[in-house]
Amino acid sequence: MSCTRRTFSTLAAVALLAATAACGSGTDDSKSPTNSAGTTTVKLGVIPILDVAPVYLGQKQGFYEKQGLKLELTTAQGGAAIVPAVVSGQFQFGFSNVMSLMIAQSNSVPVEGVVNGVNSTGRPGADFGAVVVKKDSPLKTAKDLEGKKVAVNTLKNINDTTVRASVRKAGGDPSKVNFVELAFDQMPAALAAGQIDAAQVVEPALATVKAQGGRVIASNFTDTAPNLTVAMYFTSTTYAEQHPDIVKKFAAATKESLAYADRHPDEVRQILTTYTKIPSATLDKLVLPRWPATADRASIEKLAQLGDQDGQFKKAPDLDTLLP
Repeated sequence: MSCTRRTFSTLAAVALLAATAACGSGTDDSKSPTNSAGTTTVKLGVIPILDVAPVYLGQKQGFYEKQGLKLELTTAQGGAAIVPAVVSGQFQFGFSNVMSLMIAQSNSVPVEGVVNGVNSTGRPGADFGAVVVKKDSPLKTAKDLEGKKVAVNTLKNINDTTVRASVRKAGGDPSKVNFVELAFDQMPAALAAGQIDAAQVVEPALATVKAQGGRVIASNFTDTAPNLTVAMYFTSTTYAEQHPDIVKKFAAATKESLAYADRHPDEVRQILTTYTKIPSATLDKLVLPRWPATADRASIEKLAQLGDQDGQFKKAPDLDTLLP
């Protein structure tokens, strides 16, 4: 099965889950177990990347425990895989790029944002995500990606959408880029072996590629919007309606975690070693993102425009209901 067909199958599965949830099964699959001490266990689906360091720090600092929550973290390759897990009740909360959430909503999947996740630094050439190539690659700008094989972690999400924005900005034709799906942690080796021509990576894969001598040829997030909200934490509409108190507590603990991460960059780098394979020698070279508590709506509206231009949506996403 091709990457494109696999993506459409994922969306079909999500839509089926949404339909099942709408019909109802007579049971509440979204329940979170509460122990005798009054602590509620909530499962959170995340991606093993720098973006989610705040929740690991927040867990370590006891911010979730203070809210009466026990946080269980499970990793996945991307937001497109986490969305159906949240809708089905496997996870109570998830981390996903904003584009995947808008696509899900446009397919009538009942999801809604809970709290902001991560933002671009807004600095071209110094962002936590970028399009990279090998040291000896002839590619110099995003326009050169025409006709080339470019890896993104999941298709039809924020990364291929923003790479297309970079290609347009450089005067190229984004329809000529051949996107392929690959996990972030597999991209540095694939790039070094010449299996792909370029990759859209985020930290810590970005630092790994740079350590191999790789070069940044485009800052796709900053090319899209100066203060781009890249991802957020979300839940299912069903869970939000049935457990508004838990959603409120999760949002409060996560906001405290985001603020803590912004103030303690050294701790961010250290916590990253507990859930990724980044070498210690690379830690100091990481470009950290921004973790504001509030999403930047203007940047998400820009993404929605790009998604519509690229034919990503069945219908226009309703940001008023999607965003926290």
